[in-house]
Parts: sequence; structure tokens; C-alpha cells
Amino acid sequence: MTDSSIPAQRASPSTPLRPLQAAKGGRPQGAGRQGRLPGKEAARRLAKAQTLWLATVRPTGSPHLVPVWFAWLEGCFFVCTAPESVKARNLDVNPRVVVALEDGVHPLICEGEGATVPRPWPPDVVSTFRSKYDWSIEDDAQYARLVQVRPTRWHAW
Repeated sequence: MTDSSIPAQRASPSTPLRPLQAAKGGRPQGAGRQGRLPGKEAARRLAKAQTLWLATVRPTGSPHLVPVWFAWLEGCFFVCTAPESVKARNLDVNPRVVVALEDGVHPLICEGEGATVPRPWPPDVVSTFRSKYDWSIEDDAQYARLVQVRPTRWHAW
């Protein structure tokens, strides 16, 4: 039996649901940190991770979720996308996003707001994509829109 006020997590499809460790107030530890990265371990994981899940909101209100490559710099996420992609069109209407690392056992989730970065793009962002993925984003005609996501709330446990 699980407490319905505490989110449950599943390590794999065959693992039974178990309640998360709750902090005071019945929320998962690290939940709801306003705009502040929840610790050094989170920063290490962001620097190491290759893929990020990005959720945007369609004009109908339904979510759109996709895996993306990203750069984590100066407290923000940077993602390249095609200017006419679903995520780009969604961001034009509603800047609210949620991003999450792939690890479902130790989630790191961030709510934020996305905005297009005008060219010329910051050199440190360009060099991070180049060193992390061997990808020259400034020369890519397909993924020609850079989006910066500014965190507003963190969830981690």
C-alpha cells in the first residue's frame, strides 16, 4: 500500500511501486527548489549527461516530449532545434518547458522557460556543443534555432 500523497517510482517494469523518501510536508526530497540547482551531484550529472528529455506544451494544452542533445552552462540549458519543429512552434506560443535527465531511478527534473537566442550565438555555448558532441551548431542549416531554458523550479530525489 502506498501513500497517494507521495509520488511513486518504479525502477523497472517488473519492480513493484514504492513510495519515495519524503521530506517534511510529504514531498520528495529536493522537490520544488526555486530556480536553484539541487546540489553538486546534480551539477556533475548535468555536465556528464548526453541526452535530456524536453517537454513543451502544444497550443491544445497537450504535452510534446522529445529527447535532445543539450549544453548546460551558467545555470541554463541550451538546445538546438529546427526552426519549424513541433517544439519550436510550441515555444513560440508558450515558453514553459520541463526538462529531465534520462535516469528514472534518481530523477533530476527542471521546470523552466525557453527563449530563442539570437545570432551570433555565445561562443561558450558553441564550443560546448562542439566538444561534447563534435557538432558545429553554427554551421548546421537544419538545427538553426538555439533555445535557452532558464530554470524556475527543480525536482530531484
